[in-house]
Amino acid sequence: MRLLLAEDDQMIGESVQRGLRQDGYAVDWVRDGVAAERALADHGYDLVLLDLGLPRKDGIRLLDDLRRRQNRVPVLVLTARDAISDRVRGLDAGADDYLVKPFDFEELSARIRALMRRQSGRSEPEVLIGDLRVNLASHEVFLAGAPVALSAREFSILSALLEQPGVPLSRAQLEESIYGWNEEVESNAVEVYIHSLRRKLGAEWIRNLRGVGYLVPRQP
Repeated sequence: MRLLLAEDDQMIGESVQRGLRQDGYAVDWVRDGVAAERALADHGYDLVLLDLGLPRKDGIRLLDDLRRRQNRVPVLVLTARDAISDRVRGLDAGADDYLVKPFDFEELSARIRALMRRQSGRSEPEVLIGDLRVNLASHEVFLAGAPVALSAREFSILSALLEQPGVPLSRAQLEESIYGWNEEVESNAVEVYIHSLRRKLGAEWIRNLRGVGYLVPRQP
């Protein structure tokens, strides 16, 4: 999954980006509202982490404009503004959740997962298809009751495919879900991760539609 982090504080930005990448997300980090606006116009994101006190264009204005354009990407506001009036203003402008700085990274991760579940229409952190059980919160994967160890990138690809079982994702779409701007993309990286997933789960779980992309079937 690809996230946009709009945060002008260097230390917070570096820390959040590093932690989210370790969790397997692709994260693009911008430091002002104008750059965030351009990124949102040029790329599709699964979620936006938005600081309200951004230079050049503050977060509330950015959020207002985003919703006026009917962009429904989930937005989690990260801000030091802890007054009730500020929270109400942010939520009324179209934010989906609100987290006050300083925050614990584990809580941030949990809120991101909750928003992702809500966006996809799930209420539970687990996805169950046949004998395959995937916990999107703990990153645990079980096949016929046996645990399957996946790398962070393998899990990211599997999670992307599980967003809509039966719907293929192209190689370019999968690359977008696992790589941020400053990460080098190897030419055959997706194929390598797919090969590893098929070896660990079985070829029937990751199907290749030639010329279209890869999918997880609704039923194996």
